Amino acid sequence: MVRIASDGLDLHVAEDGDASAPPVLLLHGIIGSRATWEWLVPELTERFRVLRLDFRGHGQSDRAAGRYTAAGYFADAVAVLEQVAGRPCVVLGHSLGGATAAGIAQRRPDLLAGVVLEDPPLGSMTVAEPRPLEGNALLDGFRFLREAIPHVQQAEMTLDALVEVIAATPHTSGAGTFGDVLLADGVGSMAASMLEVDAEVLDPVLAGTAGDFLDPYVGFSVPTLLMTADPAKPDAVASLKMAEHYASMSPDVEVAVIEGAGHVIHNERAGREPFRASLSRFLERKIRD
Repeated sequence: MVRIASDGLDLHVAEDGDASAPPVLLLHGIIGSRATWEWLVPELTERFRVLRLDFRGHGQSDRAAGRYTAAGYFADAVAVLEQVAGRPCVVLGHSLGGATAAGIAQRRPDLLAGVVLEDPPLGSMTVAEPRPLEGNALLDGFRFLREAIPHVQQAEMTLDALVEVIAATPHTSGAGTFGDVLLADGVGSMAASMLEVDAEVLDPVLAGTAGDFLDPYVGFSVPTLLMTADPAKPDAVASLKMAEHYASMSPDVEVAVIEGAGHVIHNERAGREPFRASLSRFLERKIRD
């Protein structure tokens, strides 16, 4: 475990693997934590030094009321890359983490060896276009969680009890329960993250005030794997139109659509194996390079 300072905050970074191996930084989504990547760590530590950040307000990092913004999350990730990674790093990010990684690829490519973006909100070309989550099934889930998380924490619900509740709760996609859609460790990591998160991290998401992660007129100058959820899923976030737009401006971007998978590709029954295969191919290429 490593503690680092960013923007006046104390942040938690989990560290696994050989300190001399090439680094990989894993970034979670909103209301998530380092726990969402627990299953992946043993697979990566055979070849990589694995760093997992808890963003501000998440996991074991400090809370930062009023500062849950794109700029804040960007600062947190850059702090890890500058203070801990020690050399250009592959960054894998889901959702919020993916948008943050994409922003780093635009603004600080010197810190990167490549990025893997898992169903990130890619923004839009103009302010006149709909907000990325407008009409998305995730919004109703976020509204529910904004109210539920403080009650769960105040009640001091145990991890096992919360796992049971989540597993039996209807999934935001309408495709059965969370237990039907997510793998068991995915349900477990969701529960663990809910017990630690500051529910206020959802306020800027719901209000649309988090700020811009990306400049739609700047490409990615590092090797990039952009995985999107199945566009037919009501909780899919990454716009294929925007994915193709960024690919058209960038020298080395692969867009992979994971058919049958919703937003949390890496923890879904339909998504983990294709996620694992796509990530493995990308990392193998980075090792050869």
